[in-house]
Amino acid sequence: MSKKILITGGAGFIGSHVVRLFVNKYPDYTIVNLDALTYAGNLENLKDIQDKPNYRFERVNLLDATALETVFTKHHITDVVHLAAESHVDRSIVSPLDFVYTNVIGTVNLLNTAKNFWKADLDQHRFYHISTDEVYGTLGETGLFTEQTAYDPRSPYSASKAASDHFVRAYGETYHMQVVVSNCSNNYGPYHFPEKLIPLFIHNIINNKPLPVYGDGLYTRDWLYVKDHALAIDLIFHEGKSGDTYNIGGFNEWKNIDLVKILCKLMDEKLGRASGTSEQLITYVKDRPGHDRRYAIDASKINKELGWKPTVTFEQGLAETIDWYLSNTEWLNHVTSGAYQQYYENMYANR
Repeated sequence: MSKKILITGGAGFIGSHVVRLFVNKYPDYTIVNLDALTYAGNLENLKDIQDKPNYRFERVNLLDATALETVFTKHHITDVVHLAAESHVDRSIVSPLDFVYTNVIGTVNLLNTAKNFWKADLDQHRFYHISTDEVYGTLGETGLFTEQTAYDPRSPYSASKAASDHFVRAYGETYHMQVVVSNCSNNYGPYHFPEKLIPLFIHNIINNKPLPVYGDGLYTRDWLYVKDHALAIDLIFHEGKSGDTYNIGGFNEWKNIDLVKILCKLMDEKLGRASGTSEQLITYVKDRPGHDRRYAIDASKINKELGWKPTVTFEQGLAETIDWYLSNTEWLNHVTSGAYQQYYENMYANR
């Protein structure tokens, strides 16, 4: 049966890579990209596939249950890949309710819509929920997050994602929906909105602006190239076991300050600047509240069961990411100026 897959948050950073992969790899599928186009949703991320015959776009907010029902009916949705979320920790500290509405209530709305639409043959349809390693809390100097690690969220963002994970699993148990969850480490790569560390610092280095490093800079994260994450999502969607959880990580831990220094080194080389020029922009700033010390994923389960592993080394991925941003200054300028938000009106207003 030809699938009609709803991918939520498909105009966002990770979502756009997943939409592109599915549209190009599965021409017999219909891929419906549902996105509210809030500040981080950017249809310019998908200009290269927007006219493909198996691609559709719907501008819908997850809080609008009636609009969700309309989308399911209109496109005869058979499966869901759910990426839409508020995801920036700093924003969650300032405005936690936005994260509750989108990440928790929005997810439950989507679950209810899918459950009701698929009620005749509920176990024949997959609801795949993409989450984060931040739900597990923080690690000391040793140890890894596994699929059995107890949840211990430390920020409003991670708490909202933990709640949405629990709702997805609860719907699987209560209503016998075919659900699967994955929890991933920090992503990086092309089309990343420049509020997160790597694209923000690339942009700031280009413009000789300060590079704000929280606290002592020794916070550690596991980094994964976004295209490798998209490949993992493809595998889990098609081959993952219903009811299971899969951790996705890069086996690639970096302390923030070390990451910033290698980024500075590569940027100096790419921009033809003297070695050490960009490092002078590093500025230590007051730490943010509830800052988790270390995240690290044990991704051995997805490797053993589904054969997935990262295909790109961090050095390769970082170099490719820098090259992309330097080659796509128009995209970066549109994002940082807010001009990207007019793209929807230009493309879809009169359709």
